[in-house]
Amino acid sequence: MDMRRFRSTLMCCQLALACSQAGCQPAGTTISDDHLADGKIAIVCTTGMVADIVSHVAGERAAVVALMGEGVDPHLYVPTGSDIRRLQGADVVFYSGLLLEGQMQSTFELMSGKGRPVFAVTADIPKSQLRTPAEFEGHPDPHVWNDVALWSLTVDTVANRLGEFDPEHAAEYLASANVFQAELEGLDRYAREVIASIPESQRYLVTAHDAFEYFSRSYGVPVESVQGITTESEPGVDDIVRLVDMLVTNKVPAIFVESSVNSANIQSVIEGAKSRGWDVRKGGTLFSDAMGPEGTYEGTYIGMIDHNATTIARALGGQAPEKGMQGKLNRTGQE
Repeated sequence: MDMRRFRSTLMCCQLALACSQAGCQPAGTTISDDHLADGKIAIVCTTGMVADIVSHVAGERAAVVALMGEGVDPHLYVPTGSDIRRLQGADVVFYSGLLLEGQMQSTFELMSGKGRPVFAVTADIPKSQLRTPAEFEGHPDPHVWNDVALWSLTVDTVANRLGEFDPEHAAEYLASANVFQAELEGLDRYAREVIASIPESQRYLVTAHDAFEYFSRSYGVPVESVQGITTESEPGVDDIVRLVDMLVTNKVPAIFVESSVNSANIQSVIEGAKSRGWDVRKGGTLFSDAMGPEGTYEGTYIGMIDHNATTIARALGGQAPEKGMQGKLNRTGQE
């Protein structure tokens, strides 16, 4: 048995034990942390991006907790014992899906099989709009939040699932979803405009791992990466040489590190380009698989995408406000 399968089996055992010890009580009866308040729906989410949607849609009707915080790689994340207890005690669980949380998939399936309200927010995205790269063995690319218009579809899913769980407030959830989707339309327009301002000869996005293909497809910026879609794979020398050749040939001015991915491979690319006579700089840190620090603008979905689009545009010679579309950014600029 390989280590990933062992961890998955262990998680299933932990969850099964938690359910048996609690007698599979109604959800919400075993959570005791400070986030929850009387009368609110207890919702546990996996990533910050999912929790941000749910918080906008549910509003004051729910206490929302995200398991994964700043800089956490969801591809590799293994839930702790306290995470398992939170999942078991939640009224509703939302996760991203498309195997993003690969180490947790069996846990979600076990909970769903027991009749628990566990939902993938990407479940209703039409398959025709998903990328299915050959190297991902027939599975869709899970990084859909990097296309704002596509991610906006998940807002409807959250509103509908919450409305089914809490029919009394279904209309309220739908109204909140409409308000948030209008904000996302503005974000999508902003990203499109600032990326289009980058001179075409310099419009290449080079990152640590292949999380930005949806961003590339939607906003018209070719993307190259050191690693593949999942950070479980390791790049080889050929991958680094390929990127160095591309940077030198196209005179790309900057490449980007990611907040949730080790930057060592990016540094190897920079050094390789320098040995070929081309100085490429770090254009900044992008939020790929996790949002920024909790409590900051970058720690929201809108702030995350605003930061990424603004940072990319400014580093590659485009035009974008230093503080982003709302003047709230804290972390733009080169590093």
